[in-house]
Amino acid sequence: MQIMYRSTRSSQIRATASEAILQGLAPDGGLYVPEELPRYTKSLETLAGQTYQETALDIMSLFLTDFTQEELKTCIDRAYDSKFDIPQITCLHEADGVSYLELFHGATIAFKDMALSILPHLMTTAAAKRGVSDEIVILTATSGDTGKAAMAGFADVPGTKIIVFYPKGGVSAIQEKQMCTQRGSNVHVVGIRGNFDDAQSAVKRIFSDEQMKERMAGAGKRFSSANSINIGRLVPQIVYYYYAYGQLVKEGKIRAGEQINITVPTGNFGNILAAYYAKQIGLPVKKLICASNENKVLVDFFTSGSYDRNRSFRLTSSPSMDILISSNLERLIYRIAGEDPDFTKKCMDSLGAEGIYQITPKMEEGLGDFYGNYASEAETSEEISRIYERSGYVIDTHTAVASAVCRKFREETKDSAAMVVASTASPYKFCNTVVRSIRPDAGEMTDLELIDMLHEISGVEIPQAIEDIRTAPVLHDTVVDVDEMPQEVIRWLDL
Repeated sequence: MQIMYRSTRSSQIRATASEAILQGLAPDGGLYVPEELPRYTKSLETLAGQTYQETALDIMSLFLTDFTQEELKTCIDRAYDSKFDIPQITCLHEADGVSYLELFHGATIAFKDMALSILPHLMTTAAAKRGVSDEIVILTATSGDTGKAAMAGFADVPGTKIIVFYPKGGVSAIQEKQMCTQRGSNVHVVGIRGNFDDAQSAVKRIFSDEQMKERMAGAGKRFSSANSINIGRLVPQIVYYYYAYGQLVKEGKIRAGEQINITVPTGNFGNILAAYYAKQIGLPVKKLICASNENKVLVDFFTSGSYDRNRSFRLTSSPSMDILISSNLERLIYRIAGEDPDFTKKCMDSLGAEGIYQITPKMEEGLGDFYGNYASEAETSEEISRIYERSGYVIDTHTAVASAVCRKFREETKDSAAMVVASTASPYKFCNTVVRSIRPDAGEMTDLELIDMLHEISGVEIPQAIEDIRTAPVLHDTVVDVDEMPQEVIRWLDL
């Protein structure tokens, strides 16, 4: 079955998978979604005997239908290789009655590696398929992890450049050091005086700026995105939920066909949307638990049907979730609105102009797959300590938010179904909070000393990604105001 993609804001804009991946964002500012969702028709028992690469080929073939099997297999083999520090690419760790899906074994020790390892290969393959000779400029806003993972994926890839904007002072010290030491002649990293929402909104405006498009076309360049607004980022994320299910069957934790629950620490809504799509195409998922930190705009949305970003923005110890405008929620709105692009556009226009929109009571019924809750900063720290004391397992701040919310869900609902918690980053990326949660009496220490202490506490080998930045020189130190972002793009690209 050929799957075409259309914009969430217009039924007139259609694209093949390769076209959608190249464009990133639809021309009208909407997000590309499948015109119809495929179905996973293989036996669920099959998953238990598959490698990650085999599962990836099965799932991606369902969505990326204008790629040949050989093209997809080549992209998968190039992406999921020795860049990951375990041969199975991801794994489940059992602790306190929960299966933590470790998604941080890639080059930048965060879950973004799972999709951003393959996106450059999908994009360059798509460009060749479409006969595109323009230089592809990846323009991305990051709340901490996407930026480094995208740069690692695209660094020195021929025919591409990448510009990453991040909130200066709004990411962890390790996240910033990872980004600002990134090598590559085609890489540019820029701090902004603002938060992630400011960066993300400005990037979207640059994408839709007609004068910028003309400048780019005149220079033989075109924009695309590495954020999860790009369907080429989202589809690979569906894979690991199927792989995790297969591992649960393989380990005898569940029977094939048995329902599971999935908890995801959520900011921009891409990771949990991938789990939602996994359920929609056939994965036996009972409930999707959306875990937020103190920026709990999504929790309030699930309980009220009103999305309202007009609130204080909080800087937390889980910075990749410090988001008040969750871009990928637009895809869910489109789905529960009966795939109505006019209503979706109306909501997004209202969000842009007034910072709020309200869905209908009928649409609220479509949110039944989800449960939303949040963890405070104190609860996040307590969860890190609690899991360590009970099992000796060390989790990062984002995983701790999910773990705490998972526990609240189980206590409230008494639901005992097998639970998978998406563990989205290595604790080494947030060693300050992690160490002080476990050892509150730790005195003044440098970041490097905290890393060594975390190694002592966890017994887990220090990842190469952390070792690499111990002595790496800072190569990027540009900082601009939000309204200077377009000019910085023009300057660096010499448009």
